[in-house]
Amino acid sequence: MKYFQDYMPGNICFGCGKSHEDGLNIMSYWDGDEAVCQWTSQDKFQGWKNLLNGGILASLVDCHCMCTSMAAAYRNEGRALDSQPEYRYATGTLTVKYLKPTLNDAQIELRAKVTEIKGRKTVLTCDVFANGEKTAEANVVALRVFDSSKADNGLFSE
Repeated sequence: MKYFQDYMPGNICFGCGKSHEDGLNIMSYWDGDEAVCQWTSQDKFQGWKNLLNGGILASLVDCHCMCTSMAAAYRNEGRALDSQPEYRYATGTLTVKYLKPTLNDAQIELRAKVTEIKGRKTVLTCDVFANGEKTAEANVVALRVFDSSKADNGLFSE
């Protein structure tokens, strides 16, 4: 399985960074046109007893969608995840609708779909499931903030 995060060297992000030992360490992959992340929580990520903290859930959605945006850009350009130039994304907007509490001891699955790619902007939807039951849905706009082929260390300053 090709996980998007395996192609993001040096990523120290709390949510998606493989190098962050105390982070969420999510792993995302393609399942057809959807990007999927299956994640298991720990007690330290509880809000109330046995309920996942809402901020952690938002972080899961955020990082899953940023990594999906990167992978979608590569896919849209017909190239492999380990090809150049490297792209990285940051959150433009994140709107999470919490439908019901998410159990902290449940297998959590995120399913993101890209609805639009326009220049540096990617628009996505993301559904969150716990034990197969939908607990949240989100609308996300991701902005490409790094392109290794650009001058000034690849960062966009707009």
